[in-house]
Parts: sequence; structure tokens; C-alpha cells
Amino acid sequence: MRPLNHHHVRRQATLAGPAMCAGIALHSGERVRLVMRPAPAGTGIVFIRTDIDDRDNAIAAIPQNVTDVSRCTTLSNAAGVGIATTEHLMAALAAAGIDNLYVDVDGSELPALDGSSEPFLKLIEQVGINRQSAPRRYIKVLKTVDVELNGARARIEPAQTLCLDVSIDFPDAAIGQQSVVIEPNTRSFRDRLASARTFARLHEVAALQDAGLSKGGSYDNAIVVDGDKVLNPGGLRFDDEFVRHKALDLLGDLYVGGPLLARVTTSKSGHALNHALLTALFADPQAWRFAVLTSGESGADEDFVTLPRASILEDVTA
Repeated sequence: MRPLNHHHVRRQATLAGPAMCAGIALHSGERVRLVMRPAPAGTGIVFIRTDIDDRDNAIAAIPQNVTDVSRCTTLSNAAGVGIATTEHLMAALAAAGIDNLYVDVDGSELPALDGSSEPFLKLIEQVGINRQSAPRRYIKVLKTVDVELNGARARIEPAQTLCLDVSIDFPDAAIGQQSVVIEPNTRSFRDRLASARTFARLHEVAALQDAGLSKGGSYDNAIVVDGDKVLNPGGLRFDDEFVRHKALDLLGDLYVGGPLLARVTTSKSGHALNHALLTALFADPQAWRFAVLTSGESGADEDFVTLPRASILEDVTA
């Protein structure tokens, strides 16, 4: 193992200052205020429910805190305090390389804003990023792991950088079969994924609302499809906006485990499949290691200093 050269090591990052936004939550319909605040190195991403003061209100974005993956990704702490629809912000943080952050939220769900990651990314870029002294700790995948869930499939395998290969297949003619391959750095994410919005099929919307969900859903924060029609007056932002949003969700869901060095391939993915893949990876101690990237945007194995393995029960964002 080479000695660590701290002049060339990739370092952790947080925001250069606070950033705030507010909006309607997609499922609860509540108006929610969100404030992102810089956090010290080694903190990870921590959501803080500022509307709760009678028990632990801090929720770390770590795999074992994922408690619901039915319509969005929900994180909860041991006190049962949860925060829902975390994936769009987590995708923006992943693309921007933000490791440490306090996220104050005064409700049970993040604001939907326009249904994409773009408003979050713009906030991050307006405030700026502060590089910290601690080395950034990557999850370096060492062998291929496959999962299957209700006909959907996902694979994670070794690679020098994070690459997402996402495909979808819907019976609705407006969606159909679509695929996208992307290495989601800040620029490619901004140009190709960030503005892709969440979507729903018209027949699902009524069922969601009957179940007490999607109370805040509207054409302002979601694409609605009916057969071969896109019902939004403004139409689509991309011809393949649906699969781009699936790739965005995947990036956000994976970032709960920390920054990954891997190729991830999914077919018909959703939040449940994304989490199942992450869980399967961390469950196999031979499949991954912590690593520090010491030079270049991407490099050969000699550019990595491997760190000790840990189990999924450890905080992989620390």
C-alpha cells in the first residue's frame, strides 16, 4: 500500500454557506421549509426534523435508516422520526460531491419544488462548495452483485468511476421503452438529468390520492401520462425524460451508501430495487471496500488506497 499523499487526495466537501427553499410536499401536501447548512468533515448527510422537539429528530442518510421504498425513499431514525422523498436532493448532493450537510426540514417530507433535482442543484451552485481537510471515502466495488425484485433487475460491478445504465419498459405509449447511460458528474448531471421530473400515470394518481398520497401532486411538480398522451400543458423537457428521472432517482438512492465507484445497470428499476441492490452489496464483505481516491478524475487501481472493510451496520457516510 502506498502512503497517502494528502496534497493529491480527493477531499470531503460541504456547502460554503446556508441555502434555503420552501414548497409543497408531493405526497403530504404540506408546505415545507428546507435549510441546508454546512457540516463538519465526517458528519455525512443528516436530516433534522425541526418540527419535532420531544425526541431524537436527527436522521442520518445511511442504508440501515431506509424504512420505506414504496413510492419514494423514506429515512427514519431509532426514535421513529422519518423524512420522506429524499432522493431528489440526495441526487443533487451526489452529483455536486457534497459529503457533509445538515438539512433542516419542518415537516415529514422534502418539498417537491418542480419534481426534479434542478432547484436543489441550483441552490448548491449559488452558495458554493467548501473543500474540507479530510479525505473523501468512496465505496469501491470489488465484484459483481445481482438482485431481482418482481421482474425488475439490477447489477453492480467494478468500475473506475460511477456509471449508470438505466432502462425502463412501460405499457403506456407515451413512455414505452427508454434507456440512458451516464457517468453522473456535476456537468453531465446538470445537462442531462437534473431537470428530469418525477412522473405518474393518470390511473395511478386517483389510487394514490385515495391512499392519502400525492396530495401535493400537480402539473407543476410531476409529469402525468394517460396512455399515449402527456397531460402537462408544457409537455416534456426531454423526449426520454422518464428514464432520465429513473437514473436521477437511482443516483439519489445509491448515495445513501456514500460515493460509489461502480457500474450500475438496472431494468425496470424503482426505489425498492435500488435499495435492495445497495443492501445486497453491503451484505457481502467480499464485494466492496472503502477507498480513497488519490489522483485524477478516474484512475487505475494504483490510484486508490484501500481502507478496512466494514459491515452495513456501520455508518458508511462517516
